[in-house]
Amino acid sequence: MQPSAVPELAHTHTRPIHWLATATAVAGVVAFSSFLQPDAATAAQAASPRTKSAPAHFAPPDPAAATFPIECGPVQAVVKKKASGDLDGDGSPETVAVVHCDSPMGTPPDGVYVLTRDGDTGKPRVVATLLDPRKRTNVSDFAVRDGAVRATLLGYSSADVPRCCPDVKSDVKWRWQDGAFVRSTPSGARSV
Repeated sequence: MQPSAVPELAHTHTRPIHWLATATAVAGVVAFSSFLQPDAATAAQAASPRTKSAPAHFAPPDPAAATFPIECGPVQAVVKKKASGDLDGDGSPETVAVVHCDSPMGTPPDGVYVLTRDGDTGKPRVVATLLDPRKRTNVSDFAVRDGAVRATLLGYSSADVPRCCPDVKSDVKWRWQDGAFVRSTPSGARSV
């Protein structure tokens, strides 16, 4: 064995006492660092200033207080879905309601109605029927975005198709233009 040019150092040979000293030092650093924690993160948004509730003419009409032009016989009309937004650009929100008869059996067809507030009484009133329930169609997806009503309609290609299983699916959009709601089919519309 040749003699080393570097002198033997005691700390280059590990012994159990070295591992114990290292473990003790690491434990001390971890314990000490727990006292030096940073402040809690404040990524949450600050609370917005509290405002008084909007005047009644700016609140969207409540479909529960409306009378819909739907014939339900002995059962009640039920609001399945609702969404609000300013559809005609007048600064006051309208409410769009998807309504059907509360039938104990089957899947009753939906009607889609636009509600506004009556200028004299402030009560909600139907100002447009976007989808008549006599079309025998159901609404699956529904939203009011960017001043337009968007919906996915489920329907039937013929009277031979069982009412349990719609075979036509289309995406539609209604937008207020020149004093009326105009229906269009966005790109990507499809059938089942």
